[in-house]
Amino acid sequence: MGNRLSKIATRTGDAGMTGLGDGSRVEKDHLRICAMGDVDELNSEIGVLLTEELPKSVADALSSLLLKVQHDLFNLGGELCIPNYTLLKPEQVEQLDVWLEQYNANLLPLTEFILPGGTRAAAQAHVCRTVCRRAERSVVRLGWDVDIHEAPRQYLNRLSDLLFVLARVLNQASGGSDILWNHSKEKKK
Repeated sequence: MGNRLSKIATRTGDAGMTGLGDGSRVEKDHLRICAMGDVDELNSEIGVLLTEELPKSVADALSSLLLKVQHDLFNLGGELCIPNYTLLKPEQVEQLDVWLEQYNANLLPLTEFILPGGTRAAAQAHVCRTVCRRAERSVVRLGWDVDIHEAPRQYLNRLSDLLFVLARVLNQASGGSDILWNHSKEKKK
């Protein structure tokens, strides 16, 4: 196989079309391209999270986990890029469930909604979570128009939950706590 990245500036997209992995061409605002872009943005946001200083007690484990997620997201993007192709496996979705159980086990139960924030790393994990939810919506929307496998949708759904849990873990490991939503309402007179 030749080097697929031998030329970056091809000028083939100047008219608003782009190529998919199977050689077909679609509009740059096609639902498939939008979903791929949202997954790519999520992967980039996770890259930003990895540049943050993580609490020493969880740094190695979370860095390893997030790097694995980045590779999975690259596979997910590849699967979206090649219609009717499978790269993301059910085992990758199952691994998210394992991590969710593992990291949720040491957190206090939630008694209220929490606001995104706390440490910079936790806030960035929340940004990742919201971008993940958008990517999930894009993949779901694409699935209404074309057949796609279940794993991409399931993976993004579980990953957004995991990113929420990891934001809480990052706050806890730094010695902080969640920022609870203040829902008190003033009585109307």
